[in-house]
Amino acid sequence: MDEKVLSFFRFEDLRVYTKAVDYSKWVLQTLHGADTEGKKCLSQSFYNSSIDISINIVEGSSRSKSQFDHYLKIAKSAIRECVVFTSLAQGLNLLTEEESKQSREYLMELTRMIGALIVSLQRGTRRGKDFGYDMPPVHDEGDSDNNNESDFESDLGEI
Repeated sequence: MDEKVLSFFRFEDLRVYTKAVDYSKWVLQTLHGADTEGKKCLSQSFYNSSIDISINIVEGSSRSKSQFDHYLKIAKSAIRECVVFTSLAQGLNLLTEEESKQSREYLMELTRMIGALIVSLQRGTRRGKDFGYDMPPVHDEGDSDNNNESDFESDLGEI
């Protein structure tokens, strides 16, 4: 029997959330070589933007579909910020060409995953694991937003 134990915080079961957290860890580990005040400032801003991707996924997951859509779009803005920081970091030799390529690959994958989730929310259709999501976003931690929209679980199935 291959039963998966679900997390108390259901957003932790979203693969897009896990990928975003992995990217933030990668940024933190990769930018450890900042040796000047300017490079440290850039590294901190880059890391903050990478964290914003995860934070917006989490924040939106506990809200209505339209609000979740909004927060996912904010997460995509944070991804675009990370693209800029990737270019700047490579230009300042904080990232090698290979690390820059790896950063962009992470960001493209996150963009695709978030884009698929946005489309799914807008259409209100069920999406399977093809899009890289294990669980639907749901209300947790006692959130009691009474929005006149249907519950995520009933509409999103296995996102």
